[in-house]
Amino acid sequence: MSWKNNFWKSPYWKFIKFLWLGAFVGLLLFSGLITAIGMGWFGQLPPIEELENPKTQLASEVFAEDGTLLGKYYFQNRSNANYEDLSPQLINALIATEDVRFYEHSGIDNRRLFTIIIYNLIGRRQGGSTISQQLAKNLFPRKKFKSFKDKAVTKIQEWITAVFIEQRYTKDEILTMYFNTVEFGNNSFGIRSASKTYFGKSPKELNAPEAAVLVGMLKGPTKFNPIRNPENAYNRRNTVLNQMGKASFISEDSLAYFKKQPIQLQFQEESHNEGLATYFRETLRIELIDWCEENGYNIYKDGLKIYTTINPTLQKIAEEVVASNVKDQQRKFYAHWKGREPWGKFNEGIVQAMKRSDRYIIAKKLGKSDESIKAEFNVKVKMRVFSYNRGEIDTIMSPLDSIKYYKFFLQCGFVSMDPTTGRIKAWVGGHNYKYFKYDHVNISAKRQVGSTFKPFVYTAAVDNGFSPCTMVPNKPVSFEGYPDYNPSNADEKFSTPTMTMYRGLKLSFNLICLNVLKMLGDDGIKTVIDYATRLGIKSKIEPYPASALGTADISLYEMIGAYSAFANKGVWTKPIYYTKIVDKNGNVIFENMPQTKEALSEQTAYVMCKMLEQTTTTGTAAKIKYQYKIPGACGGKTGTTQNYSDAWFMGITPTLVSGLWMGWEDRAIHFRTMDLGSGAALAMPVWAEYMQKVTATPGLINIVNEWPSPQSPLNIEINCDKFESESEEKVDFMEGE
Repeated sequence: MSWKNNFWKSPYWKFIKFLWLGAFVGLLLFSGLITAIGMGWFGQLPPIEELENPKTQLASEVFAEDGTLLGKYYFQNRSNANYEDLSPQLINALIATEDVRFYEHSGIDNRRLFTIIIYNLIGRRQGGSTISQQLAKNLFPRKKFKSFKDKAVTKIQEWITAVFIEQRYTKDEILTMYFNTVEFGNNSFGIRSASKTYFGKSPKELNAPEAAVLVGMLKGPTKFNPIRNPENAYNRRNTVLNQMGKASFISEDSLAYFKKQPIQLQFQEESHNEGLATYFRETLRIELIDWCEENGYNIYKDGLKIYTTINPTLQKIAEEVVASNVKDQQRKFYAHWKGREPWGKFNEGIVQAMKRSDRYIIAKKLGKSDESIKAEFNVKVKMRVFSYNRGEIDTIMSPLDSIKYYKFFLQCGFVSMDPTTGRIKAWVGGHNYKYFKYDHVNISAKRQVGSTFKPFVYTAAVDNGFSPCTMVPNKPVSFEGYPDYNPSNADEKFSTPTMTMYRGLKLSFNLICLNVLKMLGDDGIKTVIDYATRLGIKSKIEPYPASALGTADISLYEMIGAYSAFANKGVWTKPIYYTKIVDKNGNVIFENMPQTKEALSEQTAYVMCKMLEQTTTTGTAAKIKYQYKIPGACGGKTGTTQNYSDAWFMGITPTLVSGLWMGWEDRAIHFRTMDLGSGAALAMPVWAEYMQKVTATPGLINIVNEWPSPQSPLNIEINCDKFESESEEKVDFMEGE
């Protein structure tokens, strides 16, 4: 027994006792540290509520009426995916690479616990953190380490948070949250954005090599970015594929095949300048910013879902038709002004454009004189400019010449609306949002409407007892208080002394319209303005006789609502372009309810539809029927301002009302002849080609052959053939413009 007594007294036993005692004390201290950290003594852990509803920046999404995504608003381009949206290969790649025992642990992988502790505390990052721990770090990022204590505390906080996450979420939910919180570079946050950006597809469609590329990027979004560092990305992808093979997620044959393949990208970084309905999305964004401020939301990070009325097919047709027609008319404009500047001696618009430019504003802030700034504007520099024929082109041009270059470009606004619901189906604010930001559909975009205002004069007349068959003098007319106002028809060749209102509108004769105004009495123009107001026109219209011919500046947005009342049996419906807003949890937080009012009697609206129909058969827009052969009931009105700086066409059918304006940014720039610059020549073909394609697309709209008759018997004479003189000579279709 002596050896036993000697052992208990030996220094070895003392060492073992101290070792066990130290281990016990260390365990107690470690347990105490975890308890203290869990109680928040070293900084608060994320509240339980935040674990249930973690705060991440989510992009707000804009959807078309069929549910397709039109675009996003964001600080971070992040859109959440559901577990069902993730391909099995994507999940396998993540688990094989980051946490092969993911389904076996409860947040902490004990097998590698001490290895992880040692490597992380000495500053050597080790990829051994579980997916749950990485999720905790992504959801609740900490400050940068300042000391050993900070490293230890932060790591333990992540462990505790990971355990909390595992207690509150299923494994599938954890995987989904992880993929939604990680960054992939190129302004892509979350797997849905990354899949779209790098491969042009949804996460569910990713195959094994594609999934391996994206999972490989998690180790370093820049270092392993397939755009910036393709070789690194290729090697990292193969590392992930090896891990997938090692975990038996892919076969050996597939592994060997995949590793030999190059990375095949369909890269397209999301941009507000690209995609469908760019102008519409920007106008919507500006409106929603105000709504969000009033209602406590942030459009860029609260993950709102905005459901719009835009029909993607109609929108695409509208954009294509506008682009092709503007390009064609631009070619004619260049030929028309070849070798000459369309602004002539009146170059004030050029000077003002120069003073509005960023270059000029910055120079003025630096204290430079106007003389030196003007000199700089004449120095040629390298720049990239827009071109119809070659897209973007690099050239050498002075800033002043670039201003003149862009002044030449024809602009267009086009909008299409369902007259019965008020829902806008297509919105084209211009032809290239990247280079021309101004939205010509927006309610603030106002131009002289020309003869498209005349139907409001005839509406007032019909609603006050006149018939389309009423005979009206075709002669100069004077108005009390306006002795110098002596307008004439656009073309004096036609000399018939009288004609019906029907004929006067379809041929757009100025003198017929003004005589109708005179027949409405001394307050005729005020009566007309009242009717325009009933039809939704809120822009200021001066109570002058000239206003009857369309001298007021009115927006296309207002005009489309007004003309829709004709097609909607006299009921004005406020044009709307989004129906509801939903928060990130699926709660409807705003619904856009229709606003309607009875603006006209049903009979007056019907008569106006029949009068406008004549314009498209034998009037200023007769090509709609005899050349373009648009089927079904339709009507319209051309509009041209005096110097051809504004060209309009408003077209109506029982189920779709569309209108457009065409012109130049500077009103001093325009065609010089009616055959080139009138509404019939410049604007009407856009509507006609649009309706050709719309009506040729099965199921897109309902084609109605006749205007719906009023419920009560019509008590207004509309068959005016017997009133028209057989001796009237044939009139050119654009004469009244």
